[in-house]
Amino acid sequence: MRRAIIFKSSWGWMGISETTKGIDSVALPKGSKRAIESDLRSVTGEPFEEGASARLEEARHQLLGYLDGKRDTFNLALDLSRGTPFQRRVWRVLQRVPYGKLRSYQWIAFRVGGRHYARAVGSAVGANPLPVVIPCHRIVAQDASLGGFSCGLPMKRKLLTLEGTLSKLRS
Repeated sequence: MRRAIIFKSSWGWMGISETTKGIDSVALPKGSKRAIESDLRSVTGEPFEEGASARLEEARHQLLGYLDGKRDTFNLALDLSRGTPFQRRVWRVLQRVPYGKLRSYQWIAFRVGGRHYARAVGSAVGANPLPVVIPCHRIVAQDASLGGFSCGLPMKRKLLTLEGTLSKLRS
């Protein structure tokens, strides 16, 4: 059974869930608690039990620190077991993209097998269940345009603004 916490941040309602192995999903800020509950359920289609644990509290603390501009890395046990082997490989590469830096889908593709993997990389980035913790928002198009983001482009712009990188992109 997955356990989750739903909480209010200065950016809106958020949620984090865990399995016995580690944090398995993050729901980025939305306008309502109900929207976050729906996001957390949609990750696996499985129910979750709402309630805190030491690991969930630590994840909340780290996420709030990031959103407040006081933290730029995460140190959490993660459960990526729902991803395919290829997705997990992409997510491990994403974790190496530092705060305040941008990389392209092609940059990721070269690190997981070659240029011809760019579309597959885009799909794997979009399937990331741990946005911000695994920083998929730092991945942009090769032409320095924003690219996509599973949580919506307004949220991607806000995260890149927080990290000081939005101005590096083409309008």
